[in-house]
Amino acid sequence: MENGARVTLIEGSEVIGGTCVNIGCVPSKILIRGAHVAHLQAYHGLAGIPLHAPRIDRRAMLAQQQARVAMLRHAKYESLLAANPDIILLRGMARFRDAGSLVVRHADGGETLLHPDRILLATGASAAIPDIPGLTGAPCWTATEALVAESIPEHLIVLGGSVIAVELAQAFRRLGAAVTLVARGRLLSRQDPDLGEGLRAVFEEEGITVLTDTATHGVRYDGQQFRLDTDGGEIRGDRLLLATGRRPNTAALDLARAGVETDARGAIVVDDHLRTSVVNVYAVGDCTQLPPFVYVAAAAGTRAARNMTGEDVALDLTVLPAVVFTEPQVASVGLHEARAREQGLDVESRTLALENVPRALANFDTRGFIKLVAARDSGRLLGCQVLADGGGEIIQSAALAIANGMTVDGLADQLFPYLTMVEGLKLCAQTFRKDVSQLSCCAG
Repeated sequence: MENGARVTLIEGSEVIGGTCVNIGCVPSKILIRGAHVAHLQAYHGLAGIPLHAPRIDRRAMLAQQQARVAMLRHAKYESLLAANPDIILLRGMARFRDAGSLVVRHADGGETLLHPDRILLATGASAAIPDIPGLTGAPCWTATEALVAESIPEHLIVLGGSVIAVELAQAFRRLGAAVTLVARGRLLSRQDPDLGEGLRAVFEEEGITVLTDTATHGVRYDGQQFRLDTDGGEIRGDRLLLATGRRPNTAALDLARAGVETDARGAIVVDDHLRTSVVNVYAVGDCTQLPPFVYVAAAAGTRAARNMTGEDVALDLTVLPAVVFTEPQVASVGLHEARAREQGLDVESRTLALENVPRALANFDTRGFIKLVAARDSGRLLGCQVLADGGGEIIQSAALAIANGMTVDGLADQLFPYLTMVEGLKLCAQTFRKDVSQLSCCAG
């Protein structure tokens, strides 16, 4: 619209704003924040401040959470539409009639035919339900239901080992549920194995039962309890959360009528300019094969819009930081050591335990580590993995260092404020050349 285009926005749901504000990032981080505060009341570890078991009013938590969701939805989406009359909101579900036209079916059964000059697909993704006997018809949770649950289950079974699974498993444990996490592989299987193993140790310390490399062969629900038949035996719980991935929302679009190419998952294939296989059709977000992060979707959306109105801009994902909002947080950017070696690179790495980071010692929380991966010959930084309190804040400094071609020596020579967790990056870089345990607290 800012480039002079007339815009029609087609929305099939009752609310606008997409996954992040409504059922994803915002409500999940509010839940996680509440769980963090509850955990501190019982386990903060500081002398002289009495510990006590938290009393959880889940309905009050939920009311505050959803009020903040509604506020952000209005401020960031609804009010923007109201202030921009050149954006037409058309409610309904769209499908392709051919490469140049869309049919929008409305709730009352009526249809509208559109012939747009450019089409941007941003239909998102939905929870993928695994093909396990007994799941059909059972009242399982996905993340959507878990985030608006009005009560805390006695025993929550979490099926999955990736981001949503670990974030919600820890949150519900801290709010009082017994939690069993069942994963087919290891935790956070796409990341450096040390991150998953470190997080597993934290979870087990907090009382979460973690079953990795464990297949689930069947599910039964008797009206009160779920019973899972797994490699580790039968598991019983009153709630079952399915967190086994997400599937692109593309089936209803009739993409074949337009000739839009998809991959084996049904994700729309796009290039670095967000173009699909069909001229004048673009796609962004979780309906594509791009990394499923909201900041990637936002960056892709702005670049697609610019390209659709005559510009020529690419989406550069060569340096992509990612954060898992457990506690400690899991954060990564660039290559981990095994991935670098798979690519034929000669690398070396150093891992700094948080016992060597003064701020972690001052916080009485030394769980985790910082790891740097560098080219052996040049010392150029290639990757960083963090398991630490504030890992999401630390990782952006590492991302900037990698993006600007810094070496471990260059990073080690930087000035970092003391006492901060991000100083751990400097200390880890110094370990490539010296024993940091022999340094004074704020050695340069």
